[in-house]
Amino acid sequence: MRRYETIFIIDPDLSEEGRAPLFERLKDLFLQHNGLLVVVDEWGARKLAYEIKKKPRGYYVRLDYCGAGILVNEIERFFRIDDRVLKYMTVLLEKDVDIESVKEEIARTEAEKVQTEQSDESDAVENNESNADTKLSDAPEYEAVGNETTSPESNVEEI
Repeated sequence: MRRYETIFIIDPDLSEEGRAPLFERLKDLFLQHNGLLVVVDEWGARKLAYEIKKKPRGYYVRLDYCGAGILVNEIERFFRIDDRVLKYMTVLLEKDVDIESVKEEIARTEAEKVQTEQSDESDAVENNESNADTKLSDAPEYEAVGNETTSPESNVEEI
């Protein structure tokens, strides 16, 4: 099996619901042709270097996957037929790939992602707690004398 990377540009006017069937069709192609989808990396809407089909912007998506040449041919055929896809480009990354090492890489990436999300959540909780402590400790101290309330600065004896 070989490892490929395909970058394609979708019509930026499509909503999330409009892009979903496109991604579902791609997943079906991977299942039909025994491919392994490693990463779907959505870069989002960006300005194009030149207008394509009178569109100055495009929605960029990167696919990283393993498969045979038949899978690449089917993906590119689908992109040529579908009007939602403005441009595409496929690059061969590796000629001979060990599928087990790729699956380990996927698992490692997922584990790092989960760990990062958990540490981000705990950092946010710690920041909120430390901000609350700081706000309380930064407040000036006042002491009550009789019916009057005075600040520490006003407790200086007058000569």
